[in-house]
Amino acid sequence: MGRKGSRRFSKREVADAVQALFQAHPNETFTLKQVFKALRLDTHPAKMLVVDVLEEMAWDDYVSKVDNSSYRLNLKTQVQEGTFIRKANGKNSFLPDDGGKPIFVSERNSMFAMGGDRVRVAMMARRQNHIKEAIVTAILERKHDQAVGILQVEKDFAFLVTEGNIFNHDILIPKKKLKGGKTGQKAVVKITQWPSTDSKNLVGEVIDVLGEQGDNNVEMHAILAQYGLPYKYPKRVEDAANKISAEITPEEIARREDFRDVTTFTIDPKDAKDFDDALSIRPTPNPSRGEWSLKSSAQDKSNQAPLPSGGVGGGFYEVGVHIADVSHYVTEGSVIDREAEQRATSVYLVDRTIPMLPERLCNFICSLRPDEEKLCYSVIFVLDEEANIKDWHLAHTVIKSNRRYAYEEVQEILEGKDGDFAEELRILDKMAKNLRTRRFSAGAVKFDREELHFDIDETGKPTRCYFKKSTDATQLIEEFMLLANRTVAEFIGKAKSQQPKANGQKPKAKTFVYRIHDQPDPQKLENLRAALAPFGYKVKTSGTRGAISKNLNKLMDDAQGAREQKLVETLALRAMMKAKYSTHNIGHYGLAFDFYTHFTSPIRRYPDTMVHRLLTRYQEGGRSANQEHYEELCEHSSEMEQTAQNAERDSIKYKMVEFMADKIGMEFDAHISGIQSYGIYCEIDENHCEGMVGMHDLDGDYYDFDERNYQLVGRRHHKKYQLGDPVRIKVARANVEKRQLDFVLAE
Repeated sequence: MGRKGSRRFSKREVADAVQALFQAHPNETFTLKQVFKALRLDTHPAKMLVVDVLEEMAWDDYVSKVDNSSYRLNLKTQVQEGTFIRKANGKNSFLPDDGGKPIFVSERNSMFAMGGDRVRVAMMARRQNHIKEAIVTAILERKHDQAVGILQVEKDFAFLVTEGNIFNHDILIPKKKLKGGKTGQKAVVKITQWPSTDSKNLVGEVIDVLGEQGDNNVEMHAILAQYGLPYKYPKRVEDAANKISAEITPEEIARREDFRDVTTFTIDPKDAKDFDDALSIRPTPNPSRGEWSLKSSAQDKSNQAPLPSGGVGGGFYEVGVHIADVSHYVTEGSVIDREAEQRATSVYLVDRTIPMLPERLCNFICSLRPDEEKLCYSVIFVLDEEANIKDWHLAHTVIKSNRRYAYEEVQEILEGKDGDFAEELRILDKMAKNLRTRRFSAGAVKFDREELHFDIDETGKPTRCYFKKSTDATQLIEEFMLLANRTVAEFIGKAKSQQPKANGQKPKAKTFVYRIHDQPDPQKLENLRAALAPFGYKVKTSGTRGAISKNLNKLMDDAQGAREQKLVETLALRAMMKAKYSTHNIGHYGLAFDFYTHFTSPIRRYPDTMVHRLLTRYQEGGRSANQEHYEELCEHSSEMEQTAQNAERDSIKYKMVEFMADKIGMEFDAHISGIQSYGIYCEIDENHCEGMVGMHDLDGDYYDFDERNYQLVGRRHHKKYQLGDPVRIKVARANVEKRQLDFVLAE
């Protein structure tokens, strides 16, 4: 570092230089003289400062003291492996394999790692009042090698400006590798050369020119490509799907339980085409047993009288939850199955669905369309009017749906309007309400958050922006799907408790795919308690699982209609762990179920297809499946689910900004929906679009951020901006590229 004139180095400068030296030579031992020489220090004060810094680093276990005057990087505590998380705002992080908390990685210390890459990092020395920080020392495995951005073509060279400028440097592209791309067009580029000691450049080649920026299809494809999600369906997979016969043979029907004459209907969003599930209902005689019966499709029904179809009476009902039998058509290991496994989920952007399965399967052959015979895998319940299970069994079936309902149609019937199968729908609604009540009594957590939706015209432009709320119709379907998912999970998971012990060993349940949800992080609950205390809310952070969840539900109820409602819901949600898939069952905290899985949506989720295959295998007497293989599939499915959600959120942000782009200069009533040190977030009351008023646009004072009370307070005039306060805003800017809305306060 050398001496600059007569200036003395600060301790911070010396610490940075020492740290950089040890990071550049992680396996070498340095004597004090070697450190002085490497840093070109020739004054006594500077050398003494180095000695102090090294002693502190040794105390912090950042370096190891080899002898009285020699040091080396403490690799044992400072080197870890894990996953790199890249953020467009530069706040990248490292997620350790051991499940520890994310650690900040600055862009200059990232080695150009991409999101999802497996990396090795070294911890940087912690300085007083600074966050823990890591530096990437090796990239072990590349997750993605593609980037999305805007082309800039010059006379002698070209380059790609990445979305959000996620790299310090643009990606250079040889002109012969442009694939016809022109300046201003969006493109997907494959990185062919990563930065090294010889070259700091990123080099790539165009693999797809998406088109002109601002075009709706281009922008949606760019969002998908940005997350490494497919936006095209491979022709070989579509060709394979087109060869699948939709015919249902008499031999296949004979192998199944026949529900074609039983009242059956589907209830889905009005624009849905892939109908995963259907409900059937008919009265049934009083069951001979009152306990649960874990039966298969080979159940003996000889003691039951023929069941009528049509009119509904009192007493007991046979309710069938019928799920599209995707695994009948998609065989394990086939070209269609491999593509579905890789995708793991359908992706729902604002204006389109990117299906997991080819259209011929998801919208036609497997979709439970009305008046068409369809193959299903079904959970058949015998329920009383209070929705208590008296009997149930699992069966491969054939159905014929009588009616396709949109949620809105069912809601009108539940509110009193006449319609087809009105009595059946109202009986199912009553049962669903009982199931829901019991679920919350058992400790389920209420998170009925509103979802932002758009009406889209034929060009993809949003014409209306609104919140879609949960209704009795949506909850009716939700409760019966939850019931089916829980029941089949218990069928496998509980089986071990019914088996005799062998040689004193506890029996082991067969390998299965569970949907698991861990208890809230105690520290996050404590943060929630501290954050909400100034608003007068009390949050229980210890006690039984049920006590904590009931306290969270009371918190949500108490906040209804309050100005801080959104804050309460957001912070409570952050305290919860993320649900995921695993073969290792720990139960589902949010639903208060000891056993839970996903069985009901195999058209759009790969784990459901896995569950169908495992259940069929075990019903046929098969041995337990390979747990390691299925755990890998679970981890991949969980990861792809999160990736799809990120893409869906980005499409919502894009459409929100696009919706407001022609409203620059217009004023709206809004309320403060979030407060940060750099400004206030405001949500427009009439359309729920959210933008930010930057701190520099809050004129007339300097504002301090009161983090504890979620408010900004003016130093001179003591004006406060607090969460939930009504404000009048003017739309200042709508940056579609950055998916960012800027407001100013109206005069």
